[in-house]
Amino acid sequence: MTDKTTDFLTNVKGELKKVTWPTRNDTYGSTLVVIALVMAVAVFLWLVDSALSRIVRYLLS
Repeated sequence: MTDKTTDFLTNVKGELKKVTWPTRNDTYGSTLVVIALVMAVAVFLWLVDSALSRIVRYLLS
């Protein structure tokens, strides 16, 4: 069991050396894009929800 674990962890370490990690600026830019898109979708859903709510209220009154 110990040999398999050691072999696995050695392989993991080797694979992690092959990974191209993003720079700090790349991560910052991606984070800003995600935040902006989340806010845009939230506003869109709020507008759709408000419109549908008004339509339902109008139909029920």
